[in-house]
Amino acid sequence: MQKITPFLWFDGKAEEAANFYVSVFKNSKVVSASPGPNGNAMSATFQLDGQEFFALNGGPQFTFSPAVSFFVNCETQQEVDELWEKLSAGGKEERCGWLKDKYGLSWQIIPSILGKLLRDKDRAKANRVMQAMLQMNKIDIKRLEQAYADE
Repeated sequence: MQKITPFLWFDGKAEEAANFYVSVFKNSKVVSASPGPNGNAMSATFQLDGQEFFALNGGPQFTFSPAVSFFVNCETQQEVDELWEKLSAGGKEERCGWLKDKYGLSWQIIPSILGKLLRDKDRAKANRVMQAMLQMNKIDIKRLEQAYADE
């Protein structure tokens, strides 16, 4: 069992959300669900690529905010595109690789190359990459590389 587990509060859609997230990420599964009223699960435990999460139907008192988000490190543009499309469906696209999914949970879908380019010792190159990223919603690796190369 992992020591720290993200605990997500939903308004009646904990099981639905768990099933959705498991459908989005590879190597994922619903571990368990506890019964609740009207045949819906009261809570669910699920894993996304080995990371365990707990979802609870706690009611409408609390909602998600961008103050907490999940950062997804992507290796390819294809991975960025797939996750962006699935997670933003029914939600809201935002700047710089951020989105809110249909449950209001914030995600950062970020290619790993972005961090490498932003940490470059040549500050002019890194600044061009930063300026390019600031213009994007979904991060485009090719455009980052073009900014880096000053094309």
